[in-house]
Amino acid sequence: MANLKEIRGRITSISSTMQITRAMKMVSAAKLKKAQDAIVMLRPYSEKLQEIIQNVSSSSDSDNVSAFAQKREVKKVLIIAVTSNRGLAGAFNSSIVKELNLQFQNNAQYEVEVLPVGKKVYDAVRKSRTVYTNGSSVYDNLNFDAVAHITEGVMTSFREGKFDEVYVIYNKFVNAATQEVTTEQLLPISMPENTEPQVETDYIFEPNRTEILDNLIPKSIKTQVFKAILDSVASEHGARMTAMHKATDNAQALKNDLVIFYNKARQAAITNEILEIVSGAEALKNS
Repeated sequence: MANLKEIRGRITSISSTMQITRAMKMVSAAKLKKAQDAIVMLRPYSEKLQEIIQNVSSSSDSDNVSAFAQKREVKKVLIIAVTSNRGLAGAFNSSIVKELNLQFQNNAQYEVEVLPVGKKVYDAVRKSRTVYTNGSSVYDNLNFDAVAHITEGVMTSFREGKFDEVYVIYNKFVNAATQEVTTEQLLPISMPENTEPQVETDYIFEPNRTEILDNLIPKSIKTQVFKAILDSVASEHGARMTAMHKATDNAQALKNDLVIFYNKARQAAITNEILEIVSGAEALKNS
């Protein structure tokens, strides 16, 4: 049985841990609001951009297909995996690594490379998989330009035929307590098929449809990757806030159990001392 000094030390240690987890929870809660606002504002823009591309491409010449929409025989696949640079967020990072390994199994017949965005997924794949490039530096100064720079390299590689398909895996933010692991096909983009007769409309495009698509499609791809990273950032803060909340509650429960155990041990020690004193007094009285 641990002595009273050891129990007091454990109680002090748990109290210090509670202060840390409580502080981390408050920091994540503050950052979550900003990250949540960013992704909520970006989603309508991304969806509207997709809608414009669908509308313009549906009335364009089917023979004039964008280079980013061309489907070819799949031989090489690139997977963009988005995690965080830090841990202590529950299953936030491990769920992405698990989904990535599942994608490796599903695409075992192809040559697969990984573009890790986040140190956690980079550490998980750098020794066992082929890394296209390490994109973890985008978190140093997260903005659209930094993400667009990485995405441009991916788009160039796809256009040059180095990759036949590109996927992105990330945690989609639902709310502070819920994050969904999502896998989306980034390239080639899906274009609408003209299976139904279109109503003839007299639109005047300036510039022409081809130039509009050539400008909108790359911007849409960059926005899709940026949205995935913002989703992941919001999900990270939500997951960490939830994890630290649970850690604080568990620490409090453990501390309460130790305090009860300490009080019982202290009471037993005092009782033993009293018994020794009484026994000594009785022995002196009878001698």
